[in-house]
Amino acid sequence: MPFCSQCGQPVGGSDAYCPHCGRPQPGPAAARPAGHDPLSQFSPRTAAILCYVPGLGWIASIVVLASEKFRNDRDVRFHAFQGLYLFVAWLLDGWVLRPMFSMIPRMPLNSLVELALLGMSIFMMVKAAHNETYSLPIFGELAHRSVAEH
Repeated sequence: MPFCSQCGQPVGGSDAYCPHCGRPQPGPAAARPAGHDPLSQFSPRTAAILCYVPGLGWIASIVVLASEKFRNDRDVRFHAFQGLYLFVAWLLDGWVLRPMFSMIPRMPLNSLVELALLGMSIFMMVKAAHNETYSLPIFGELAHRSVAEH
């Protein structure tokens, strides 16, 4: 008799989900329900890294947060929320700070903000690649609160 890959309880050979903890069970594709999770092949590490890709990370974050696979994975959800908040900072930079700083001649403040945001994105991709949950100032606190609300 097979056992759950998460909690170790016995499961039926054709069960797609554990009856005790609800986690999806590995098995042949034919045993999976028709609408199985498209992220089932992604590792938590890959999902976390994708949440910080500048410009596109917000899409990965939303997909990760909506995914059944990562519904109970606090670390990946933390990275997804922190990636979303970092994207909001990019939006604020482009829509608020850039127009404000363009009125000040010879002040490359907008470029410095963009460079800092890019540096944070790259730094977080490296941290996620090493399976580290690093909390950025402000963004990390918001992400921890968002994960706790789940």
